[in-house]
Amino acid sequence: MAKKAALSLTILMLLGLAAACAPSATSLPPTPVATEAATPTAFLPATPTATPEVPTATATPAYPAEGVGPTSYPDGYDPLTGLKVADAKLLERRPIIVKVENLPRDDRPQWGLPQADLIYEYYTELGTTRFAAVYYGENTEKVGPIRSARHFDVNVIRAYKAWFIFGSAYEGVMTRLVNSEFASRLVLEGNYTCPAVCREDPNGKNYLVANLAEFEKVITTDNARPDLNGMFFQAQTPTGGQKADSVFARFSAAIYNRWDYDTASGRYLRFSDTENDFTGTNEKYAPLVDRANQKQIGVDNVVIILAPFEYLVKKADTEVLDVNMTGSGAAYIARDGQIFKVKWSRPAQDSVLTLTYEDGTPFPFKPGKTWFEVMGVTSSTEQTDTTARFKFGIP
Repeated sequence: MAKKAALSLTILMLLGLAAACAPSATSLPPTPVATEAATPTAFLPATPTATPEVPTATATPAYPAEGVGPTSYPDGYDPLTGLKVADAKLLERRPIIVKVENLPRDDRPQWGLPQADLIYEYYTELGTTRFAAVYYGENTEKVGPIRSARHFDVNVIRAYKAWFIFGSAYEGVMTRLVNSEFASRLVLEGNYTCPAVCREDPNGKNYLVANLAEFEKVITTDNARPDLNGMFFQAQTPTGGQKADSVFARFSAAIYNRWDYDTASGRYLRFSDTENDFTGTNEKYAPLVDRANQKQIGVDNVVIILAPFEYLVKKADTEVLDVNMTGSGAAYIARDGQIFKVKWSRPAQDSVLTLTYEDGTPFPFKPGKTWFEVMGVTSSTEQTDTTARFKFGIP
């Protein structure tokens, strides 16, 4: 009972103390990392058709041929992965979003990313990215390092009607969060929040991490399953794609990623930057692994979202951006070794983000985990016979 009261108090403290204790915008990283201009190029002229081909593999031996979703899901199926979960009780709750860091590189690898249903990676400021990891069908005993919120996170919290575990925010973001309709679901570290939200100090580092199983034990109210309809899953590979053995997502000279298709697992494996590359011709990669077991991060879908970023503050040493992820726009999805040009769709602020064909027909995700790379609408796109490359750009 003491743990429940302590965590509830930590959530409520946000409402009264956020404006007084939040850091200012000048507390953002002081050393800018050079970003790069992007020139849009022609990409993927073919538009996929909705007619599926005969499947060569299925996610499970008995996966429904007609697919799962987007408006109803069989009992025990996770609406964010399209897979049947090991513990159906986990689906009778709200998702949990944890804000996870990506820089500095010395803090990699992160804990707990493989257990996330969905991960949104997006540009924060000065060449950096962070992750908003969405947990629903699985828990993990450790996820982190946890870092601070940005304006973009509001999109994800509303879309999945989720709890949000984060490590503070600058004043403008904190004010927006605590004045929102989801303010009671904001979770910060407190004196008595461990073992749900704790400090850990391996190798002299002071990391903030979360234990999602312990967190669930201390939630006493407002944790009923929300409406998470929207995503459509099908095991068959759609027609109309183009070969994509590798998908590159370059955000800046400091942050660039590569996803290589692994035919044995049918998944895309993540490789991350190991040093800065200011020329764009000398990228250095290493596998991104889970710190808990040293296994490489892999996902079933890699989705590139082109969304309208907006500068709220732009100075030599400070950038503050917002992103409007309501409506629709261009997107690309890599699954089964192919890439497809599609549209992202989120009709309302409380809508789950999904993908469609040009005519609005739902496009099928491959059943499994999805990683979203959120890039600007002026990002450049190009393709070879076997690769697709995206280079971040905003006005």
